[in-house]
Amino acid sequence: MQISQTQLVLIALAIVAVGVQVFILRVLKQRKLRSEFPVFSRYLVFCIGGSAITLIPFVVYCPQYFYVYWALTAVTMVLEFGVLYELLVNALKPYSALIDLGKMLFRWAAVFLILAALLTAFATTGSGNNKLVAASELLQRTVRLMQCGLLLLFFGLEKRLGLSWRTHSMSIAMGLGIYAGVDLSTTYLIDRLPALAGTFQILTNLVYLGATSLWAYSLAKPEPVRGNVLDSPRRLIFQRWNEALLTHTVRGEMAFAGSGMESFLPGVEQTVERVLARKIIQ
Repeated sequence: MQISQTQLVLIALAIVAVGVQVFILRVLKQRKLRSEFPVFSRYLVFCIGGSAITLIPFVVYCPQYFYVYWALTAVTMVLEFGVLYELLVNALKPYSALIDLGKMLFRWAAVFLILAALLTAFATTGSGNNKLVAASELLQRTVRLMQCGLLLLFFGLEKRLGLSWRTHSMSIAMGLGIYAGVDLSTTYLIDRLPALAGTFQILTNLVYLGATSLWAYSLAKPEPVRGNVLDSPRRLIFQRWNEALLTHTVRGEMAFAGSGMESFLPGVEQTVERVLARKIIQ
């Protein structure tokens, strides 16, 4: 089997990326950060194994590789969705009530994402392969958009959250967000300029290698001390939301820990009213 120059470059980039990911796992173990980033650790392990599996068609012929590839893509997106949740929880550490809200929103987002993927698969005409590709692509693009959104959220709330871009969570979010933006752009350009598909694929893999290198550098360095915004004399919006969520209860439980949508929507309205009332008083 003859391998083109583009394929050789992609294989080389994948091997280097695997080496960097192995180094990151070693750093996580040495610095005892696995407990802080358990999903991210599993994501790295899966990426290492997935990179080895993607080399199969370059070595032996495998007619089932199509299903293997898209299954790997789906699992990767699920893990990256989990990494997003993990980064958000780390960023909101001082705000326990907001973390509970974030957990609930992520659960709903996961349910809607799965339903959207299934509906897309059922609505797609053609063979089962076409349905699988359509569902996987929707899942992939949605998670990529969420990664870009998380990066923009951190950009806008960096000072309010008391975070530094040298912190581990922010560095991981930056790497994922930049890679997600490039991946979405190159996917669009490949559809418009198929003749340059190889160049765009190399660019995407180079950016991913840069993202993993950023993670390795950030995790190997001591994390800067986070400013405690709760001690600040300024009344921040996060404090008002956190206090409103903590004080608002429904039948002795947190409103956002309710099991049904009937208690969720009134809870949101009442909490917003509490936040706005506190803001007006202050």
